[in-house]
Amino acid sequence: MLGSLQAWRYWTERRPLEIMDPTLRDSYMSDEVIRCIQIGLLCVQQNPKSRPTMARIVPMLSSSAITLPVPQQPAFFFGTKTRGSTSGEETRKFQCSTNDVSITEFYPR
Repeated sequence: MLGSLQAWRYWTERRPLEIMDPTLRDSYMSDEVIRCIQIGLLCVQQNPKSRPTMARIVPMLSSSAITLPVPQQPAFFFGTKTRGSTSGEETRKFQCSTNDVSITEFYPR
């Protein structure tokens, strides 16, 4: 299972279908899968106010006539950096995030 970070990477590289299992290649419509990936990425955007509500998601999934907004960076986007000693003997890759903590508060509607 791929997380939103890998889906985001494939999305920004304009290769969203590469997250699909290759054995399923002949069993789905590409446009529908890309639409679902785009909606999924809208749901994990960094700014919670930019995320669609369920009331907006259902019509997005039900109708291809609705134009979808372009997703923004996910809440937790990890890139990789290389950290090594000055002599270059020890080099390690580590992940970094633009966010350290995300807190979600639930409120009844």
